[in-house]
Amino acid sequence: MTKQTGNRRANIPAQFDQGFLDQLDSRTNLAKNLRGKYTEICSDLGGKDSLSYMQRSLIERALWFEFWIASQERALADGGELDVGRWTQAVNSLQGIYSRLGLQRQAKPAPDLRSYIANKS
Repeated sequence: MTKQTGNRRANIPAQFDQGFLDQLDSRTNLAKNLRGKYTEICSDLGGKDSLSYMQRSLIERALWFEFWIASQERALADGGELDVGRWTQAVNSLQGIYSRLGLQRQAKPAPDLRSYIANKS
């Protein structure tokens, strides 16, 4: 699963590696796609600045699982084999992470009108 382009990866690691998103080559569609999803999930949870380290870590793990699951499904569609046990375990793990993060969008914290006007001045 992993290709290297200089010091940057062109693909995700075969095993989860904390910080893999930052190690992806920004020129690849994969990096753009995964970072876009990371930003979207953070936004759904109220914005990256309002998330704890643990939440950000879980988001990265969820993205790794999501990619791995999709790659297994692509391989099956292309005539390959699927280890149903590993696939099921990954899907259950992803579901658990998403449940822990929350499935509902959260509003971003907004300043009161007085603070907003004061900051604009």
